[in-house]
Amino acid sequence: MMEPVLEVKHVSASYREGRKEQQVLKDIDFTVRENEILGLVGESGCGKTTLSKAILGFVKVQEGQIIHHTGKPQMIFQDPYSSLNPGKRVGWILEEPLRMQKIPKEERRRKVLVMAEKTGLTKEHLKRRPRELSGGQRQRVSIAVSLLQGSRFIIADEPVSALDVTIQRQIMELIIKLQEEMKFSVLFISHDLNVIYQMCDRVMVMSNGRIVEEGEVEEVFANPQAVYTKELMAATLDVEE
Repeated sequence: MMEPVLEVKHVSASYREGRKEQQVLKDIDFTVRENEILGLVGESGCGKTTLSKAILGFVKVQEGQIIHHTGKPQMIFQDPYSSLNPGKRVGWILEEPLRMQKIPKEERRRKVLVMAEKTGLTKEHLKRRPRELSGGQRQRVSIAVSLLQGSRFIIADEPVSALDVTIQRQIMELIIKLQEEMKFSVLFISHDLNVIYQMCDRVMVMSNGRIVEEGEVEEVFANPQAVYTKELMAATLDVEE
């Protein structure tokens, strides 16, 4: 049996709005296993991003426990531009996590070149600043930075939703390829069922701050049990038609 990299145990969290307290996470309970891509799907505003922030420690939980078994996860954002230093060239940005690890200069540069090749970045890309890159190229940089941090667990929050369909496919294939090669775990957050189906081993369906269904992707898509999951799938089919 695969070991857990993250355990979320009966977690609840609230935001205060004036005098009122709004509960946004309600008894969330799940495990991310080693070497898997676990999907989290639900409509906008259901609590997906709040959950990721709670896992990262940016949102305080009122009840329950979050246990990290492999250290702090790294984050891949929908728009990586805000997380990349705009004044630095890509090569410098990729070296930064290695500098923090006190890795010698020659070894840093070797590791950066290897990771650049793995993520589809050329030596020319390394000379550019983030503003000089396309959205897909910036996402490749973000993925490379996360992996150079040495984390065994990555949270990807809508990483392809801002990209056009062709680039979406390229980034999805890249994440799958790297995950299979480097054996890390991913919590992949999306509102798009088609993306979840193509990307993930297992899926959790979230509605109004609760996980309403969880299971193997093939099983959940073939035989959804929760009313909300059925509605979500029906809505997706309507859009496609």
